[in-house]
Amino acid sequence: MQFPTLAGIEDALANVHAHMAATPMVRSELLSKALGCDLWVKNETTTPIASFKLRGALNCLVRASKHGAFKGATTSSTGNHGQGIAYAARLLGAPADIFLPAKANPVKAAMIAAFGGTLHKIGRDIDEAKDASRAFARDNNVLFVDDGDDLDLMEGAGTCGLEIADAVPKVDVVFVPVGGANFISGVATAVKGRRAQARIIGVQAKGSASLHDSFHAKRIVERPIDSIADGLTQRVPPKLAFAVMAKLADDMMLTGDEDLLAGVHAIAEQVHVLVEPAGAAALCGAWARRAELKGKTVVLILSGANLTMELLRRALSTPPLIALPEV
Repeated sequence: MQFPTLAGIEDALANVHAHMAATPMVRSELLSKALGCDLWVKNETTTPIASFKLRGALNCLVRASKHGAFKGATTSSTGNHGQGIAYAARLLGAPADIFLPAKANPVKAAMIAAFGGTLHKIGRDIDEAKDASRAFARDNNVLFVDDGDDLDLMEGAGTCGLEIADAVPKVDVVFVPVGGANFISGVATAVKGRRAQARIIGVQAKGSASLHDSFHAKRIVERPIDSIADGLTQRVPPKLAFAVMAKLADDMMLTGDEDLLAGVHAIAEQVHVLVEPAGAAALCGAWARRAELKGKTVVLILSGANLTMELLRRALSTPPLIALPEV
């Protein structure tokens, strides 16, 4: 099993930055005061697909196109990764067939179609969609991109970690949303490669705890999915992503749906950024660990912004996770 490397991520950065700019890194004055630390947010919602997932997709497909004939790609996704593959394939003039669970986020599905991807809605969850996508790749001789077990994808995702390490050299802790662990694995490789002292903490939804439970059990554990945060769900942990996460992540924690909604509200109010529930996971994790963060330099990754209006209304009707200070 080949792990991602710092050199591989540095190489991936050129493939990513050829098609998208580095995303903003901004210090939050209000959250810094609320948590008693020097708190920065890495805003991945500003990519063309409003998610960090474009990084891995770009690196994966650009590398595939350099290695020989590239006839197209297929993948499974809850939405954001599918957007990334559809967008990157369109840049390369190739088709993309994206397999989603039958009950998919309509905003993410619409964006995949807008980027030229062909939608296939099938199965109960991401793992059943993955089986269908893998079979489609075999039958049609196209590239199957496995979000979680693809090294190029992971090294592309890790470019976010390079940008963090370069922008905040004294970083002590990075909180990373975790679905299939591809993102935290790439980010941990990059950040620890540049800033060995930094701690990497993953945050997953209580209703989809497979990576969290696997991390603490030190073996792959399958768990059912029941969460509004589709970007934090994974029934069966990918082998490569789990192996890298188990080696490099410092801790994994869980957060509930109500806290995620409250986090969406707080980020909108205090950071002035719209995120989907998965994008609020890092704040939920930091708030729960705030006693440990006093005086430290902390980075929260806001991973994506593709939420439905129904969830936005629910979030805004939920009291914010962190109240504004009285003045």
